[in-house]
Amino acid sequence: MRRRLIGVVLLLAAIPVAAAAYTRAMRAAHGIPPAMATATAQADRIVVDKPARLMQLMRGDEVIGSYAISLGAAPEGHKTREGDEKTPEGSYVIDWRNDRSAAHLSLHISYPNAADSAAADARGESPGGAIMIHGMLNGWGWLGGLHRAWDWTNGCIAVTDAEIREIWSLVPNGTPIEIRGAT
Repeated sequence: MRRRLIGVVLLLAAIPVAAAAYTRAMRAAHGIPPAMATATAQADRIVVDKPARLMQLMRGDEVIGSYAISLGAAPEGHKTREGDEKTPEGSYVIDWRNDRSAAHLSLHISYPNAADSAAADARGESPGGAIMIHGMLNGWGWLGGLHRAWDWTNGCIAVTDAEIREIWSLVPNGTPIEIRGAT
């Protein structure tokens, strides 16, 4: 009985180590980005409702895409410093994209803005950065929508790999994004 218990404990201890090693190995696997949709099909803004865990791509008053999302591991409130695991709140812009990220494709959100940086500087802290809309960590796409069971990012907005491919094609650089928190 004791030998079996030790075996179970060792197996359970090995799982996070194996998962971390798998994630590290898969970082080299990158997604080939899809072609951009025609300009008339693209979003002109993004609205994120953090409490509802919902992101919508808008074109005028029409919702052209709606996605259930995962947020930073500490989702309540506005991101104020590096490492707080919060998803920022406010008005930003999609300012660049990365087809070679650790996650399956990613769109960069322009956090921190000048106000975020000034507030962090006044506290003597770094505001953090590298806030993205992204798919699953490379190699973990098979989880699909299961990732939505918890908020797991470092402050980013996560969707499935299939969804980030659609979002990538519909969201050009320069698209405004409004991230709303609890009212």
